[in-house]
Amino acid sequence: MKIHLDRTLCDGFGICAQHAPGYFSLDDWGYACLIGDGTVAASDRDDVMRALMDCPVHAIMELDDRRPDDVPPPLNGDEDPAAHLKVESNEAEWGFTR
Repeated sequence: MKIHLDRTLCDGFGICAQHAPGYFSLDDWGYACLIGDGTVAASDRDDVMRALMDCPVHAIMELDDRRPDDVPPPLNGDEDPAAHLKVESNEAEWGFTR
């Protein structure tokens, strides 16, 4: 897991430093600073996620290699790509409503 701290969003609540003091410190004015390069050990993941979830201004973000719009390629090259379109006939499968 890798995290990023956007210091421009930080309002200095200090909750992150309470939950994960090995990854966050507070500067002289009480604003958060990230300790290290943002790489989180598996054993510290719960504490860092707690800091991320409890941040009132959402200044901490989890970096992910995936993109939200990534769609896995079809399993078979002969498969019709139109079979995966979101249309009225399969709207329950995709979870959208009109």
